[in-house]
Amino acid sequence: MKIQWTSKASSDLVRLHEHLRPVAPDAAARIVQELARAPDRLLDYPRLGERLDAFDPREVRRIIVGNYEMRYEISQATIFILRLWHCRENRGTGPDN
Repeated sequence: MKIQWTSKASSDLVRLHEHLRPVAPDAAARIVQELARAPDRLLDYPRLGERLDAFDPREVRRIIVGNYEMRYEISQATIFILRLWHCRENRGTGPDN
C-alpha cells in the first residue's frame, strides 16, 4: 500500500495552515505536521476509519485527527487522501464533500 494526497487534500492542508498561522504560528506548524503524518498509520490499518456509506460502492472512510476530519479512499494498492477540515466546519456527508 502507498499513500497519495489528492490536490484537494493538499490544498486543504495549505488552507488550514494559512488560517491558523496569523493567530498561532507555532500551533499552525504543529497541527499541519500532525495532519501530514496521520495517514502513515493507515498503511498498517487501512480500514481503521469509519466507512462512509454515502460513497458506495467506493470505499471512502474517515478518521479524526485531533479536531480535524480526514477522508480517504482505499483503491487497490493506494490510499488516497481526499479532503480534510476542522470538525467545526459545516461539511456535508455526500460524495461532493
